[in-house]
Amino acid sequence: MVEGSQLQEAQAISVLHEMLQQSFNLFHTERSSAAWDTTLLEQLLTGLHQQLDDLDACLGQVMGEEDSALGRTGPTLAVKRYFQGIHVYLKEKGYSDCAWETVRVEIMRSLSSSVSLQERLKMMYGDLSSP
Repeated sequence: MVEGSQLQEAQAISVLHEMLQQSFNLFHTERSSAAWDTTLLEQLLTGLHQQLDDLDACLGQVMGEEDSALGRTGPTLAVKRYFQGIHVYLKEKGYSDCAWETVRVEIMRSLSSSVSLQERLKMMYGDLSSP
């Protein structure tokens, strides 16, 4: 369905989208609000939601309007498994403030590793935050 480098681009966008979606879902739970300043949490969620919208548009440019199996590919599945592990960790630790802090650090590490990918996508598609 997608040829050559477009598949790599679409897969990279799909993986980044999955990472942001899973982060959004994680911090959008009732249990997360107990561990965070609600104003900062809302700002984070708003930013993640905006990035997801931008990536949807970006993925649409690469893929057209066709649906794909990218959400079931190896890299995207690996992201899903990674976040499942985080959910298990939080549950095992009773969603304690300490566990949430560990998760925050881990998520920040993951998101900062995606900065180079985001920069590459900006070069290809323009500023993702622009309409």
